[in-house]
Amino acid sequence: MGGSNLNQLKAWEVNRIAASLGAEINNTNLASIGDDEVRLIKELLLEHKVLFFPGQTISLDQHVELGSHFGVIESHPNLQNPYTDHDKVFELAASTGGIADEWHTDLTFMEEPSVMSVLHMVTCPEVGGDTMWTNLCQAYEELSEPMKDLCESVNALHDALPHNRTDKMTVHPVVRMHPDTGKKALYVNEHFTRRIVEMNASESEIFLGYLTRWVQSPRFTVRYSWAPGTIAIWDNRCTQHMVLNDFEGERIIHRVTIMGDQPRRASDSKYEPWTRRGNKSDTSRQDRQLKAYYRSLSQAN
Repeated sequence: MGGSNLNQLKAWEVNRIAASLGAEINNTNLASIGDDEVRLIKELLLEHKVLFFPGQTISLDQHVELGSHFGVIESHPNLQNPYTDHDKVFELAASTGGIADEWHTDLTFMEEPSVMSVLHMVTCPEVGGDTMWTNLCQAYEELSEPMKDLCESVNALHDALPHNRTDKMTVHPVVRMHPDTGKKALYVNEHFTRRIVEMNASESEIFLGYLTRWVQSPRFTVRYSWAPGTIAIWDNRCTQHMVLNDFEGERIIHRVTIMGDQPRRASDSKYEPWTRRGNKSDTSRQDRQLKAYYRSLSQAN
């Protein structure tokens, strides 16, 4: 690395902004970074889980190049992207319904959900429209031991119902192991997770409802107030996020998403998937969906 880049790296100022997760990195220029900057961002991301870089000026091509340092960029699997001139940059605008105001981990209805996202705030309201993230590792760590055991022994069905694609579904462990840190994280969210595979529909509703509320506990979260030009990078394997839909006016973000890996179980599953015998009229919609999922697996094999 040249001397000027090294001096720039030394000038980075890292400030934690919440006890659970999140750090703001000042004195940076992400329009052009080298291997040392990429390495440092990866290290900081593992430590803080979500990073904020204020005052960035980048083109769409530079945004894509920035994301490419961290892996293969993927297009959104369901939603069309007619708003930008780059097929790898996904735009979300409030005026077209682009407000993700439910807690979620991105794309968990896929077998290999995204590893991370790189978001550029293009336009934001003067007040409101903050984004919150929650630390799924801490949420797991603060469970009681019996609850940890139960969570590690079951799986959850995820689908793309919010995108009107209930046919897109997969099963992930309720507790996944982070491939880089080895830490365990709760891996269910209110947006894409439909049911606990090994429980009947009523049990699943209660248990899943508890877990999705638990991960939203304020002590696990950080709330960030945006300014135009800020870039956020987060680890999608151990966080959830949501937008506070409390604003008026336009809010536009550009995002690139890095192709993911298959969530790894923290321990072996102890139970068989729940299937209820009888006529279709005797089963819940979730039961039928679960049967359809396992039927598709058997047909594929």
